[in-house]
Amino acid sequence: MKPLGEVLTLSVRYLKDKGISSPRLVAETLLCHVLHKKRIDLYTDFEYPLEESELELFRTLLKRASLSEPPEYITGSVEFYHCTLTLSPDVLIPRQETEILTDMIAKKLAKENLSSKVLWDLCTGSGCIGISLKKKLPDLRVSVSDASEKALKIARLNGDRNGVALEYVLGDLLKPFAGQKANYVVCNPPYITQKEYGELDPSVKNYEPVSALVGGETGLEFYERLANELPGYLSSGAKVFLEIGAGRGEGVGKLFSSPFWKKKELLYDYAGHDRFFFLEIE
Repeated sequence: MKPLGEVLTLSVRYLKDKGISSPRLVAETLLCHVLHKKRIDLYTDFEYPLEESELELFRTLLKRASLSEPPEYITGSVEFYHCTLTLSPDVLIPRQETEILTDMIAKKLAKENLSSKVLWDLCTGSGCIGISLKKKLPDLRVSVSDASEKALKIARLNGDRNGVALEYVLGDLLKPFAGQKANYVVCNPPYITQKEYGELDPSVKNYEPVSALVGGETGLEFYERLANELPGYLSSGAKVFLEIGAGRGEGVGKLFSSPFWKKKELLYDYAGHDRFFFLEIE
C-alpha cells in the first residue's frame, strides 16, 4: 500500500515528464475516479493508503493519460452546467466556452414566458446544451439533433441520466425539421479549418471526432448554411445563439448581414476572443 499523497506527487511528475498539459489536474481527476473521492478530499487525506487493486487500476488509467488520451474519455464522464454527462470518443468533450454560452442563454430565456416555446439544439453532440437548458428551464420544449447516430445515442443516455424529456432527431443540421418552426435555435457547429486541425494538440486531434471539429476550408461553412436556411425555420421574434471560432466574428457577421435579422451581437470569451454570436428577428 502507498499513501495517497505520495501517489499523487509521483503521478504528476510522471505526466509532466511525458509532456502532458495540466498534469496535476489530470492526475487528480483520475485519482478521484478510482477512489470515488472529490478533489478536495485528496488534500485532506494525504495518508490514505491505496489498496493494490486501486493502485493497479490507477496505473492503467495513468498510462492512457500519458499517451494524451483526455481524462474525460478515460473516466467516461464530465460535469457540465449542473449536469453529469456520459462521454465517449463519439462526441466532443464540452468546453468551458460552451458552458458560458449555455449560461448566457439560460439567463436570457429565464426572463421570458417559455410556455409552449420550442428550442432546437443543432449539432448537439453529447447533448450538453439542450439537456442543461431543459433541466434549468423545464417549460421549454427542447429537441436535440445531430447527423451522427452514435452521438445521438450518447445524447439520449445523457438526457435519461439527468432526468429530462427531450426529442432526439437524427439528421443534418435543419433537414430533419422540415415544415417546423422554432422560437430559439442554438448551434455549436464544427468550425475548425482543415489547416487548424493539423495544428491541434494530440489530445484533441488523436481522440475527438474529426467530423465534430472540422467545418471545412474556411471554418465558416456551417454558418453560411445557417444564414441561408434558418429564415424559413424561425417563428416570429425568434432568437438564435451560435458558438463560433476565435477570429470568426467578422466573417460570421457578414454572412448574417441581411436586414431579416433585427438584432446582431458578437460576444467574447474570458480570453477576449470572438466566441458567441446572437441574432434576433422581428
